[in-house]
Amino acid sequence: MVSKLLRAYLFVCPSVLAASLLMSASAIATDASANKGGQPQLIAQAKENNNVLEQINRYSNEDNNSQSQVTSVSQFSDVQPTDWAFQALQSLVERYGCIAGYPNGTYRGNRALTRYEFAAGLNACLDRVNELIATATADLVTREDLATLQRLQEEFAAELATLRGRVDALEARTAELEANQFSTTTKLAGEAIFALTDVFGDTADDLNNTVFQNRVRLNLQTSFTGKDVLNTRLASGNADNLNVGGDAAAVNLAGDILFGQSGEATQTFNFGNTGGNDVIIDWLAYYFPVGENLELYVAGTGGIHSDYVATVNPYFEDYDGGNGALSTFASESPIYRIGGGAGAAVKFKFGKGGGILRPSSVTVGYLASEPNNPDDGSGLFNGNYAALGQLNFNLGDRIALAATYVHGYHESGSAIFNAGSDANLLDINSSRPVVGTAIANYGGVNNVTGEVKPFSTNSYGLAAAFRPSDKLSISGFVAYTDVTGFGANDDGEVWTYGVGVALPDFGKQGNLLGIFAGAQPYSRGRADGFNEVPYHIEGFYRYRVNDNISITPGVIWLTDPGQNEDSDDAIIGTLRTTFTF
Repeated sequence: MVSKLLRAYLFVCPSVLAASLLMSASAIATDASANKGGQPQLIAQAKENNNVLEQINRYSNEDNNSQSQVTSVSQFSDVQPTDWAFQALQSLVERYGCIAGYPNGTYRGNRALTRYEFAAGLNACLDRVNELIATATADLVTREDLATLQRLQEEFAAELATLRGRVDALEARTAELEANQFSTTTKLAGEAIFALTDVFGDTADDLNNTVFQNRVRLNLQTSFTGKDVLNTRLASGNADNLNVGGDAAAVNLAGDILFGQSGEATQTFNFGNTGGNDVIIDWLAYYFPVGENLELYVAGTGGIHSDYVATVNPYFEDYDGGNGALSTFASESPIYRIGGGAGAAVKFKFGKGGGILRPSSVTVGYLASEPNNPDDGSGLFNGNYAALGQLNFNLGDRIALAATYVHGYHESGSAIFNAGSDANLLDINSSRPVVGTAIANYGGVNNVTGEVKPFSTNSYGLAAAFRPSDKLSISGFVAYTDVTGFGANDDGEVWTYGVGVALPDFGKQGNLLGIFAGAQPYSRGRADGFNEVPYHIEGFYRYRVNDNISITPGVIWLTDPGQNEDSDDAIIGTLRTTFTF
């Protein structure tokens, strides 16, 4: 009878979880030892510690979420009276009480079990029998059952001893890790980028040399409830922009007017760097849910719109990291680069049913570029700001759509697509726009007098992504910006669009081949000789060396940089190496 009972046994919390955890930890430790190669022993040990900690957390979560002790076999939704082991399971549940079950009320009786899981179940039942005997309820245990249990205990003595030994070792290791780890609530996500890059073309060759640049990001991710995340990111780098597009000038009654600098050559590792490898906090933001369908985002510094809305550009978008597209233009629609800084956003989620409408959302957000500055014309509401609204749909597993609106206010000389930086026409050595031509970025310039004034923008964008298979993704966007200057003859409009094809796992799992083409943000009709469409064509291939290192060679071809009909095409070559840890 008892042998049937134990064959029917599947899941006993927490013993079986401990056995599975120990086997998994052992396998991971063996694999890490076999593959660490020339790594220092300290790094290999740190990886092993992280693996063990991760599994301990997973074990704790499953144990905490397990359902309370069942008292009747009818509480299992997947157990029927016609099942061959029904009576055995009923006895284990109702007579001995050594079955717990899964959190969703299932038993999963068809799953295979290992000898260690069997030993764990046997151990749990033995403990329960001893408890019954100790509490003077030994009449519930028959002599035949005790004899069978004794034989089973002898047969599985080795497994039981191993299990107890591993549990004791795990408890000791857990105590050691908890005593020495950095934090029980915070984990580190790091990225380091090395980039060798140069630009070719008659005009570009005169302005650029081959450069070797770097950027490092260390993100401390802290959770206080298990569902929220506080991001504190440290950044350092020396990756200056290449000189492409030049300083655009328009001739009018006042003479040559300097429009500012171009953002056409900006690559993702240029974004957010400090210029001299100084360390700064470049992003401080907190995500937290309110109920099941509402998520809030608060940024203290360094916030951008793509932090809290879907950009619908899979594989190219990597949050300006080192594993997506090379350029900021190909990584996401420029509409998400309008404004940035500090602020808040709220996202309402819907569409969790099993129909064609999958998880979708409505999002509104507000970011101010100078929220900490109390001077006149600055602050949270009186300086540069951008307010966004977006409706995002996911249709099935293959199609994603987004409709976006952004209203922005820009002080005199500010760039439109500056992601919240203080790029200023009056100081061309300040930070540049991160995408688009100079003429497109610097609105509020009177074409007749050359006077520079504040201006506002209203931008409208559409984005879509289609994934016909797991090996192919097609995505694209189009955006229009209406520029309204606070003076005569300084209005304008800006257009941008692009489409990309991504082939994930091309040649090897984890690799990525990407091709993207489109027009960077441009404005026409503002100045004679600056009315060409600046096309952008980009190709890159990310080769994954291992889980932590990737190498990405790529080429960017820019036609008519700066919208200037006299400019030579520029070709940017980049070899990017990314380390993630």
